[in-house]
Amino acid sequence: MPSTPHIESHFTASASVRDVVIGMADGLTVPFALAAGITGAVLPSAQATALVVTAGLAEIAAGSIAMGLGGYLAAKTDVEHYASEREREFRETAELPDVETEEVAKLFRQYGLTEPQMAPVVSAICKDREHWVDFMMRFELGLEKPDPRRASRSAITIASAYVVGGLIPLAPYMILPSVSTALRYSAAITFLALAVFGYVKGRFTGISPWKGALQTVLTGGLAASAAFALVKLIE
Repeated sequence: MPSTPHIESHFTASASVRDVVIGMADGLTVPFALAAGITGAVLPSAQATALVVTAGLAEIAAGSIAMGLGGYLAAKTDVEHYASEREREFRETAELPDVETEEVAKLFRQYGLTEPQMAPVVSAICKDREHWVDFMMRFELGLEKPDPRRASRSAITIASAYVVGGLIPLAPYMILPSVSTALRYSAAITFLALAVFGYVKGRFTGISPWKGALQTVLTGGLAASAAFALVKLIE
């Protein structure tokens, strides 16, 4: 009787999705809140539209650079931390081999293996220092080897997502002559974009798309409201 092959499908791009989420969520909320706050301040001015668009573009430029730099430094820190811990494990396996061997055995005891069962496995692992250190990095410290190219990709992804997200709430101000009308369209478009973004994110990450949409709208709405209130307070 033919059997259906078991094919596992796992989502493996969580880091990239996280970068897009960080950049897009901030890009949608912060420029919208800034534009909304400035709209009230410059409403009587004849140059109101130009002022809002100029301030919004300046914020998008500065925000994308800052967010991209933050993503780069965070990813770079992960690489440096992994290298530092790996060097320490190499040193400990050379200077304290008995202690490190016992730590390997202790990890297997947690899974219920007896001494006779795990003795050959522990011996095989500890024969090769590269494999030994790799085992300790992953199962003792819980660290996966980071991609050395991750820092630059993270910076570009976050910055690009921020720019795309920031242009969405600013688009009505670029098209419509009235800033008060543009504000209403900007609010509607921003929350629609948040809902779509949350829905798509849910599809990618395996959660309910509708739950993802609701979470993103609520989170983005709270962030936009807080930023808008802060702008009005300063004003």
